[in-house]
Amino acid sequence: MAQEDVLINLIECVDFAAIKHRNQRRKDSDSTPYINHPIGVARILTHEAGIQDIVILQAALLHDTVEDTDTTFDELEKKFGKAVTNVVREVTDDKSLPSEERKRLQIVHAPTSSPEAKAVKLADKLYNLRDLCKGTPRGWSSKRCEEYFKWSKKVVDGLRGTCPIIESELDKIFTARGLI
Repeated sequence: MAQEDVLINLIECVDFAAIKHRNQRRKDSDSTPYINHPIGVARILTHEAGIQDIVILQAALLHDTVEDTDTTFDELEKKFGKAVTNVVREVTDDKSLPSEERKRLQIVHAPTSSPEAKAVKLADKLYNLRDLCKGTPRGWSSKRCEEYFKWSKKVVDGLRGTCPIIESELDKIFTARGLI
């Protein structure tokens, strides 16, 4: 794919995700626009891990669209192709399942995920855990935060061997929390 096409595809993903997440906010104290999250996940992959794979970066930008908006996998596939959609599918929780089952399945599926999905999931966890280190989200107790850190470590343990730079950053957080 030509460099120009790569950039166009990436900007199309940012635009699509921004439109889909336009009315959503993070639960942090600043009610940050939700789009900052997928952009931040893509930034971790590029800036910190040096990943330039367009499929991974597009999937990072789109990773919450099906789970958290009215987006369908068919819509993603028509607009961004099968490879990107498959990675998004791997990192998308089935919201029809209870929360505890979704969490359990993330732990179970982590080791067998594709390398692309593992990279997106690692960056997603790093972004979310960094947010939690800054402050407790609205509506969360300190106990819920601690449980999220512990659960995240179990997911990350199944993703290991994928991206040592991101894993090292996660390990710093887990060490600071007494989980390693």
